[in-house]
Amino acid sequence: MTVAQRVQRVRARLSGADVLLVSDLTNVRWLTGFTGSNGWVVIGPDSMTLVTDGRYGQQAAAQLAAAGVEADVLVGATGAATLEHIAATCAPFATVGFEATSVTYAQHGQYRAALTATLVPTSGVVEAERRIKDSDEIESIARACRIADAVLAEVVPSLGDGLTEAQVRNRLELRMRELGASGPSYDTIVATGPINAALPHHRPTDTLIEPGHTVIIDVGALVDGYHSDMTRTFVVGAPTALQTKLYELVLTAQRAGVAAVAAGMSVKELDGVCRGIIADAGYGDWFTHGTGHGVGLLIHEDPFVNRAGDAILQVGDVVTVEPGVYREGFGGVRVEDLVVVTSDGCRVLTASPKDSPCLPSPPTT
Repeated sequence: MTVAQRVQRVRARLSGADVLLVSDLTNVRWLTGFTGSNGWVVIGPDSMTLVTDGRYGQQAAAQLAAAGVEADVLVGATGAATLEHIAATCAPFATVGFEATSVTYAQHGQYRAALTATLVPTSGVVEAERRIKDSDEIESIARACRIADAVLAEVVPSLGDGLTEAQVRNRLELRMRELGASGPSYDTIVATGPINAALPHHRPTDTLIEPGHTVIIDVGALVDGYHSDMTRTFVVGAPTALQTKLYELVLTAQRAGVAAVAAGMSVKELDGVCRGIIADAGYGDWFTHGTGHGVGLLIHEDPFVNRAGDAILQVGDVVTVEPGVYREGFGGVRVEDLVVVTSDGCRVLTASPKDSPCLPSPPTT
């Protein structure tokens, strides 16, 4: 599938409105290749129009041409002018669908004042198609995974060298850029010790990484707008009996989850595979988050893998499998891989070793 073909899939999904006004910038990018910070797409029955402001006219035309997308590009010099372009494009139609989850109350009021059509709220029309990744999208995500794998292998051996969480974070993010990423996928997590590592989304500080600490590193790279996501947990020095026990427990749950991934499986079932193993060992209340989430142009997107979800995994879904346990006074353990759902299970996109929490030897030159 090419970028140009995506609009046809969205048209086929739209019902209850003559046209769709797309305002979510991630959806705009997926439909057109346009990466500016201000833009709308109007999808008509047999046409598509991108509206943006004066900063992005040339960029929009160039990016749409590069993506092979046929669409009119209208440029407004002011906010009022862009709204007039949207209104004029929608004027021939009686009903206009808008993305209810990305339109503010104030924006809805502006649309009501400017458009003569009836506004119809929609939800997830583009996202439902965006969720299933094509081969080019999967390759961009895989490239991001390879960069994160390489960077982790370089940096992890230095965890015992008296660095702080922030210093390790800085090294990871610098090397990702040097290896071709446009940046990190998210605020890289480096969490050490009995307090910080007990927080699943701890932000790195000047806390020193010391012998005896568990260290959770959650790292991803950004390539062509697509994210990767991976977590590994390490112990500085010889692991204690409890650290070894909980690491092996989480790893067993994580491997079971990866092995269970299959098209047609519910996200609730997948979450239950990992959660059940941890709960059966007596640590269910230490597992405080969902088992995973979709990854693509956003770092967190559908499908969300948790005990309350009702989504069904589909071929082309890219999801994380990331069980963990956390407790202040102990710290935490999380192991996470990124996988793409295939017709016969899944393909794991992240390759960093996870057999042991012990620090690896520095790479030889």
